[in-house]
Amino acid sequence: MIGLLQRVTSAQVEIAGRSVARIERGLLVLVGVEPRDGERQAERLLERLLGYRVFPDAEGRMNRSLRDIGGGLLLVPQFTLAADTRKGSRPGFSTAADPETGARLFDYLCQRAADAHAPVGCGRFGADMQVSLTNDGPVTFWLQV
Repeated sequence: MIGLLQRVTSAQVEIAGRSVARIERGLLVLVGVEPRDGERQAERLLERLLGYRVFPDAEGRMNRSLRDIGGGLLLVPQFTLAADTRKGSRPGFSTAADPETGARLFDYLCQRAADAHAPVGCGRFGADMQVSLTNDGPVTFWLQV
C-alpha cells in the first residue's frame, strides 16, 4: 500500500462541485493499493501516518506527529500511484489492485482511521474528484508498506 503524504495548512475534496471532505492543518494522503495488499498493510500505513513526525516542534525540527498536534487527516484514493511507469509513454495499471480490492481496502483504511483519530475525511473511491490543498513547507513524503 502506498501513501503519498503532504503536510498541509488546509485541504479539500470536491465531487460534482460539492465539498465532501475538508481539513485544516494536518495531512492530505493520496492512497494507492497494490495487488498484494490486505488489511495488514492498511493497518501499518495508518500507524505510520498517525505517528510520522513531519510537524515542527518548538525548535522548528520535524519531531511532532499528526497525533501530537491533533491535526486533520484527509485520505484520497489514487490508483495511479501504483502505476507501472518504467517504460513507454503511457502508464500501465496491472501493478494496481483490482477495483473491488482497492475500494474495499480504502474503505477499511478510512473506517480504521476514523476509529483511531479525529478529524478524518475521505474522498470516494472511483469518483472524479477535485482535490485542493495548501502544501505547508512544502513537505511531501512517499510511504510504502
